[in-house]
Amino acid sequence: LDWWHADRYCEQHFAQLLFEPQDSEQASFSKLLQSHHIRGSVWLNERDGVLHKPKRRRDHIVPVLVFRDKTDTKYVRVLSDFPALPAVTACGHLQWDTKTQEIATIFSYAVPAFFNEFQLRGFVDEEGFVRFALIVHGHHSPYLPVFRADRQWHHFCVTWQQENGTWAIYADGKRRASASGLCAVGPSAPQAIYGQGTFIIGQDQDSLGGTFKAKESFSGNITDLHIWQRVLSAEQIEKVRSCWVVEQDLVFGWSSNALEAESSVQEVTTQFLCPGPVEECRVFEVGSSGFSYASCLQSLPFICRYRKDAYWQLKKAQLESGRSLVSRMNALAEKTVIPENIFTSDVQDMNLSVALGALDILATVLREGETPVLESSDLLAVLQLLKQVSDVEVQEGEELEMLEQLGQYYVEVTELILEEQNIESWSSVSQVIRGPMAVVELCDRMVSHLAPLLTAGRTKITIQHGNVGLHRVTVKNTWFGYGSLQRCLSGAASSAVLQDGPASDGGHKYLHTTVGTAVISSALLSDYQEISTSVRYRLQHRVQVPRARFHVISLHVSPDAGGTWSTAGCSVVTSLPDSTACFCNHTTNFAVLLQVYETQRTTEEELTLQTLTFIGCGVSFCALTVTFILFLAVGVPKSERTTVHKNLIFALAAAEALLMVSELAKTNQVMCFTVTAFLHLFFMAAFSWMLVEGLLLWSKVVAVNMSEDRRMKFYYVTGWGLPVVIVGATLAASFNKYVADDHCWLNVQSNVIWAFVGPVLFILTVNTFVLCRVVMVTVASARRRSKMLTPNSSLENQIGIQIWATAKPILVLLPVLGLTWVCGVLVHLSIIWAYVFIVLNSLQGLYIFLVYAIYNSEVRNAIQRMKDKKKA
Repeated sequence: LDWWHADRYCEQHFAQLLFEPQDSEQASFSKLLQSHHIRGSVWLNERDGVLHKPKRRRDHIVPVLVFRDKTDTKYVRVLSDFPALPAVTACGHLQWDTKTQEIATIFSYAVPAFFNEFQLRGFVDEEGFVRFALIVHGHHSPYLPVFRADRQWHHFCVTWQQENGTWAIYADGKRRASASGLCAVGPSAPQAIYGQGTFIIGQDQDSLGGTFKAKESFSGNITDLHIWQRVLSAEQIEKVRSCWVVEQDLVFGWSSNALEAESSVQEVTTQFLCPGPVEECRVFEVGSSGFSYASCLQSLPFICRYRKDAYWQLKKAQLESGRSLVSRMNALAEKTVIPENIFTSDVQDMNLSVALGALDILATVLREGETPVLESSDLLAVLQLLKQVSDVEVQEGEELEMLEQLGQYYVEVTELILEEQNIESWSSVSQVIRGPMAVVELCDRMVSHLAPLLTAGRTKITIQHGNVGLHRVTVKNTWFGYGSLQRCLSGAASSAVLQDGPASDGGHKYLHTTVGTAVISSALLSDYQEISTSVRYRLQHRVQVPRARFHVISLHVSPDAGGTWSTAGCSVVTSLPDSTACFCNHTTNFAVLLQVYETQRTTEEELTLQTLTFIGCGVSFCALTVTFILFLAVGVPKSERTTVHKNLIFALAAAEALLMVSELAKTNQVMCFTVTAFLHLFFMAAFSWMLVEGLLLWSKVVAVNMSEDRRMKFYYVTGWGLPVVIVGATLAASFNKYVADDHCWLNVQSNVIWAFVGPVLFILTVNTFVLCRVVMVTVASARRRSKMLTPNSSLENQIGIQIWATAKPILVLLPVLGLTWVCGVLVHLSIIWAYVFIVLNSLQGLYIFLVYAIYNSEVRNAIQRMKDKKKA
């Protein structure tokens, strides 16, 4: 087969065209092929994907002009009005007659001022190359070789533009010659090609529309000539070469109705097989163990390569198969529609009529099947047939009713194999077909065949059966409802979303992730080619789960990877209980995943917790503010301890104040982001100063060889420097995922929350160790003092003294060491722990006020000194 059909054959049989063997494998691989009597060249796949190829070449039914021999009578006039052309591109396909080496004129355009206004000429040189020359305003480019005179069809394009007189000649998709200055010399700047002239194919005009000479005439065949009033890009020339018409700025399009042919010029309507965009494909040379390139249109041997796991799964399905569906189909059709052996089938192209008949029988068998569940081998056989049908080459002029009916049968078969009872069959061939998303890709390919159905009177097509449908206008859409597609994808969705960290908080416990909407496939078409663009869409939620809330994530899936979910380039615009609107910067396959959470608290409980938090934060903020003012106003003696206390109080008060107003900032995205960043900073600073409190306490218990001045510098770096570094690094690494969706705090659905939780857990661990050490020292000291002062005291008194010695440091140090936050770890266990956590931490400021202001001897002595001074 040629490269295109070989590649298609392997893909239809769940394999790939052979990849290039590794250097160490080439010799042994070559011997293996020779042992199977394979010689010469074998097609190869491109490992790095450089070969940009269409999945099929177009069969193009066009009129071909046949110029037999060189005469002065044969010509074809183009019946189009030509405007002035400051830039021009002319492209066509031709076969060159190699019997003569005289100059031949492919086309000539004449105006009254210049008979040689725009012209393309060529001849065959002694080395067997066809040389082209371009003429503009009578100025002549040099004759340059463009392709071999091999009697094959070749594609050519010539371009010219007024600016700088730049010109180029392309042949078979490659630029063969280019330069500037063609008609750019002389006293004035180059003029545009004049309009309202006469365009003749096959002859050189020595007068306007006539005076032809046989020796300058064209001999050969020409078709598909188009002219544009601009210079086409290299990519557009590639499209034109593959018979895709670029409509923009088209002056003349190839059509029999626009041509006036002299009677001796033969016009033949034929099926023209357009070349693919790449001229040569890679081959492996058996025997020499080397690599080379050959024309992609050659018929060469090829080898289909299976992955081992896929191959053994195919073999297993083949051996265990009852082949009931295949037998019923072939019996009903009275011929072999689907082969009994999945590894082999006839090497033939399926036309529209055969495809329609095969799908009609398949839909009948599936619809009236005795067993509703498909065997794995039957599922593979159906998919193989769908692949062949999606690759069918629709010819121009075929009956549109057949094409639309084919779409109806295709959608019906797709819907039937996606029924939920077939989920086990899909799972059993997971190594061969990576999930039902393969059907999405096949439907995308099928939609492309519906283009001929679009007319000026019919601007859109919709084909639907059950939960599957096709919609085609300039944008093509495919949608899939609920069946094995959703069930299979939901499993992959859970594992994929868990990587993004679906977290449970105190109110909602993560249960699972499910596909909550239809799966749609969307693409924008231009000249029947897909182009990428941004898209905004709204999908209705179709999953109902009692006592649950949905976290909506906009994702796309890739059929190549069998349904791999990715959030790249997609974001949620609006999310409502029944639908979600999303924006993506590309077209692909879309769905919305719903993260289902079990509701563990009622609305009343949530409201109570919010009210307690607000009241507690308010009391705490007032108490901290008063404590801070007292430390500044009453003249408490300066010391390490009071300085650390003041910094902790300031950071905690700022955090409490921001927490109270954070609900108001929810409606403004920028304000909410700012509040979140400062909340993160001040809460982080509060915990850092709690760590400093622990380090200061440790320095009083354990001897530390560091001066007080150096210690304070270290404390300031730890208390304020560390939070700034943590917050800055988090913003830099996760700017777009920093804030939660429904409130102004860190995003718990991603790893951002660990930028707060991680340091806090470390600080609480350190301070717990410090507290334990302080309690041990205090209890030991109290025991020694008790024995010295009251050696004969009772056992009860000694136990009481030790209990107080243990309880006092715990009660005094708990608020400044932040150990009440340990209760946060237990919040998810019960609503009671949520109440305890909120009460303890909301009243942390009041506790600090009572312990470090009201009952602090230093503060009380300072106040007493102020009173005494006032009396004096």
